[in-house]
Amino acid sequence: MSSSLNFILDQVSKEKNIPREILIEAIESAMVTASKKKLGAAREIEASYDEESGLIELFEFVEVVEEVENSYYQISLHEALEIDPDAEVGDSLGLKLETDDFGRIAAQTAKQVIMQKIREAERESIYEEYHEKVGEIVSGSVQRVERGNLIVNLGSTEAILPRSETIPRENFRQGERIRAYLLKVEITVKGPKIVLSRTHPGFLIRLFEVEVPEIFEGIIKVMGATREPGIRSKIAVSTSDHDVDPVGACVGVRGSRVQNVVQELKGEKIDIIRWNPDPVRYVCNAISPAEINKIILDEDRHMMEIVVLDEQLSLAIGRRGLNVRLAAKLTGWKLDVKSASRVASDFDQLFSPLADLEGFNNTAMELLYDNGFRKIEDIAGSTVAELGDIIGIEGVDPELLIERAVAVYHALKEAAKNPPPVPGQDSEVQDTEDEVESGDESPPLESSALESASDDSLEADQVQGEADADQVDEVALPVEEDLSVAENEILADVGSDEESAAVPEELEK
Repeated sequence: MSSSLNFILDQVSKEKNIPREILIEAIESAMVTASKKKLGAAREIEASYDEESGLIELFEFVEVVEEVENSYYQISLHEALEIDPDAEVGDSLGLKLETDDFGRIAAQTAKQVIMQKIREAERESIYEEYHEKVGEIVSGSVQRVERGNLIVNLGSTEAILPRSETIPRENFRQGERIRAYLLKVEITVKGPKIVLSRTHPGFLIRLFEVEVPEIFEGIIKVMGATREPGIRSKIAVSTSDHDVDPVGACVGVRGSRVQNVVQELKGEKIDIIRWNPDPVRYVCNAISPAEINKIILDEDRHMMEIVVLDEQLSLAIGRRGLNVRLAAKLTGWKLDVKSASRVASDFDQLFSPLADLEGFNNTAMELLYDNGFRKIEDIAGSTVAELGDIIGIEGVDPELLIERAVAVYHALKEAAKNPPPVPGQDSEVQDTEDEVESGDESPPLESSALESASDDSLEADQVQGEADADQVDEVALPVEEDLSVAENEILADVGSDEESAAVPEELEK
């Protein structure tokens, strides 16, 4: 009996990955429950497992008294002395119970309690095991599909890979091996719920740890990563070892290391960026492969205005703004990408009404522009001290500059309220009214002309659609010549939107 029970405990402990102590505690609890069901719930009963004999012993504790009033809970001093010569009145004496008389119902109850305790211990063990693995890569086989979500068999338990956490356009067959990032472990009524992900940036980082020994050993550190799953991702790396090239180590010989990661991510393009403590240099690296002409830093709004040459604009922005959006997420800065021609146009539009002021040279204009002055009301609403700190005490008088800016602002505001009439507009309106009064109607357009116009429009749409389809696989779409500068400008926000420029109350009056 002893060897049999010990053998069962050892086998269950190995198969279910449950500590032996928890199984023994479950059996003791089950025996106590069964004995109370037979003898009464109010009885004070305890169980003890004997490791040597392999038996569960039950003891009922009763109080030693002079005169017994309730034989279930009390024992006389005379009887207690026969069991324990040192017994005294008021002591609690344990009496051994015979388990052979419990019967079938008590045994069934004990079995149910034991199974319940084992299931609870198994769930707790699974939770503890996988809770420690959160943030790591786990592997398993695809078991089945439930409501679009993949159920993955991890060996000791099952995990769920939601459809939203899979890379777009990737499909798995039943029984196929799969690797994923352990996103979280939740406690539910049915047990631990293990959620996996293949779109999380942590999956990209862990894959590089597997492929690049220098990252695993800590020689190279991953400073950040961001992804557009299945399309493109950026990862920033750094090292304190001057003899190690962090980017080259991650790429590998002939790109062998990074290609293994790309294959696991179903062809996702990966930009490996060198991290830099200087945020400006870091942004320059993150926006690559585009070359930056100038950066205007606004620390108050945690924003950078990036100026690139016109031919570099599409490369900096990327297809559908992907490059600048990933760079903004990676660096944590709001990035506003503009072309050099757009900046020059804004610069001339802002300062041309003020250019004739004495001492207001290009250096002062550039200082104001670099410090965030973009509209005439920005200058009109500033103070003399503020402008003096920026452009210095020499050159243009800040007070005169503000007065001229206020005058220009009011002039522009009045012009917006009363726009000049378009030449010939009144005569055209009058001609139209004469035609309506005379009852003349324009001849109807023939159906053949309508059909021809419709066909031409449809053909143009088809050609445009084919042109768009041809450019889907390119890294960045070329900027069309007929696009306006505003359409070529994309603001990638990380955080709140830009604050609108404040207009002083005296200007509104």
